[in-house]
Amino acid sequence: MAGEEFTPVTVADVVKFENPPADARIQYGDDPLQFGDLRVPPGDGPHPVAIFIHGGCWLAKYGIEHSGKLTAALARSGIATWSLEYRRVGDAGGGWPGTFQDIGRGADHLRSIAEEYRLDLDRVIVMGHSAGGHLALWLAARPGLPAEAPFRSRDPLDLRGVLALAPAPDLEFLHEEEVCGHVIDKLMGGSPEQFPDRYRWGDPGQMASGGVRQVLIIGKYDDDWAPSGRRYFRVARERGDDIRMVDATESGHFEMIDPDSTTWDLVLESARKLLGIPGD
Repeated sequence: MAGEEFTPVTVADVVKFENPPADARIQYGDDPLQFGDLRVPPGDGPHPVAIFIHGGCWLAKYGIEHSGKLTAALARSGIATWSLEYRRVGDAGGGWPGTFQDIGRGADHLRSIAEEYRLDLDRVIVMGHSAGGHLALWLAARPGLPAEAPFRSRDPLDLRGVLALAPAPDLEFLHEEEVCGHVIDKLMGGSPEQFPDRYRWGDPGQMASGGVRQVLIIGKYDDDWAPSGRRYFRVARERGDDIRMVDATESGHFEMIDPDSTTWDLVLESARKLLGIPGD
């Protein structure tokens, strides 16, 4: 791209993404928003799995629809995808603690469908974009939650790794930056000063990863969200996490969820490595 002006993929582009139908839409809870879209590669399996958590500022107005292009591309590449919808800020039951409860419950539901759809529970990673990147990193750290946390699971699903795409994991920083119309306060029910325990239990920057491998992909031109991801990387590295940060030199915030972008090969390669899939 030397000498060329960077033209980013925008929100307007993303909302026009194709959303191929899933192989199955499966409820993991009783609420209409507690479901996942499953896409399974051809072949007998068992198939490695990527749980995918979409972004959209944790807000109700941005749903699962724009993630179908990415998850379908992963399935074509041999990786089954379990794309989670969940209650968000503005939805009944969304925010604290419902958003976090949904992500944990949706991930654990893989056990209930693994046999029918030939899924390999020994090879599961979680991927998330933007706000979904925060939730993906949180899901990886979930086993370390204390007993008093309202969404602690007694037997959380084992994860082989987490791939966070343009993540927004540093909630205290994002609270200070007042992102998306003070959405962090709405997500958490208040400020870090008001609810320090909530931030300790919901902010991956304050949670131990439990040894799960983490890969962060940060866009060179992602001026708004890259600082949060970079701050998290420094904190996680200093506490000894198994973490790597990759700079996507031809990406803003959305290129990495577009399989037609030049950044897609980097995303796919990172997912395959975390799953232990040999290179082509």
